[in-house]
Amino acid sequence: MISLRKFEIAKEIKELQARIRKLGPVMRGSVTIMGKKNKQPYFSVSMRGKTKVVYLGDKRAAKAKIYTENYKVMMEIIDEMTLLQMELLKLEGKE
Repeated sequence: MISLRKFEIAKEIKELQARIRKLGPVMRGSVTIMGKKNKQPYFSVSMRGKTKVVYLGDKRAAKAKIYTENYKVMMEIIDEMTLLQMELLKLEGKE
């Protein structure tokens, strides 16, 4: 019974790993619009206590939005994988 559940969990984890591989480029951060008169898109991310900002322009803003969305999806997948790994550890403790 336990080994069947372990097999199912391992299969789910492999499927989640495959989803991550298909995501493409990822970036943590956000695309923001800055400026009062001439509003322009920028990418910003906080790293090591400092905010880094780079000008994007319209073309790169679209790409950056896709990359940040990929990051969000990746983190959701990682959360699912974490729960599955925790369940595996619990099952191993019962063997």
